[in-house]
Amino acid sequence: MDVNTLRIAVTVLSLFAFIGIVCWAWSRKNAAGFAEAAQLPLLEDEGSLR
Repeated sequence: MDVNTLRIAVTVLSLFAFIGIVCWAWSRKNAAGFAEAAQLPLLEDEGSLR
């Protein structure tokens, strides 16, 4: 196995992993969970000192 063949294989696998992550992040079934997680920093803590 040539080192360039290994580099090509790693590049192609990385591309497929990236496409898979993008598809997972943009899927409609995960939208509700991501919307809820996006609001977490804006929620006020019940035990705050104010």
